[in-house]
Formats: sequence, structure tokens, C-alpha cells
Amino acid sequence: MTPEILARIATARAARDLSDLARQFVATTAQPASPAERITRARELRELTNQLVDLVVLAESFGGASWDEVTEALGRRDPGTVRREFAADVAEWGGKTEAELERAAEGHEALDEWYARHREDQDPEGSTPVADLLNRH
Repeated sequence: MTPEILARIATARAARDLSDLARQFVATTAQPASPAERITRARELRELTNQLVDLVVLAESFGGASWDEVTEALGRRDPGTVRREFAADVAEWGGKTEAELERAAEGHEALDEWYARHREDQDPEGSTPVADLLNRH
């Protein structure tokens, strides 16, 4: 297990959670709710989306992407600023022992099970994306 793989697993978990939250948001469309309740739900989606982006950045940095590439992809201007923003997370994840990485990845099989339940015909081929990730590295 590497920090990159763990970050990609964490990204998949965040994407799953975002998908579930978005589906719940759609389900409440016709339900009575105050403006504050609807806005709060929408903010939860935005916050989870931001977490997802941060995890993708972390995974890409461990995968060898330069901070120039990351900065451009984020639509930002200063790679030094972006690198500093992520420095603590990179140091934390990069400093994990093999055992800590393995523990943090526990339960990753559930992601493939979730994907298989929700997969639609237009989705990419394959039914075990997380297992495929682990087998690839």
C-alpha cells in the first residue's frame, strides 16, 4: 500500500458519499423544507465536493504530478501557494507506515460492491475499480 493508493481509495469513498448525498438531495426536491434547510443541504454537497477535489490533488501529487500541473488544473496561479496549502496533508499521508496505510484502507471492498449496485450501462467498463487499482500497483 502506498500513500497514492490510499488517497485514491479515499477519493473513491468521497465520490461515493457525494453520489449518495446528491441522490438524497434529489429525493427531497418535492418535500417541504425551509430555505435554510435547502441551502444547508446544498452547502453539504459543496463541502464534500471540495473534499473530493482535495483528495484528488493529494493522490495526483503522490502519483508524480508537478505542482505546476496541479495548480493549472485547479485554475490557480501560484504553484508555491498551492504546494504550501497541501504541504501538511502530503507530509501526514506520506509519513504513514505501511501498517497505518493498510488500516486506513480497510473496508475498501465495499466500494466495489457499492459501484456494482449503482453501475449503469454508460459507465466505464469493469465492475471492480478499487480492486483493479490495488492489482495495478
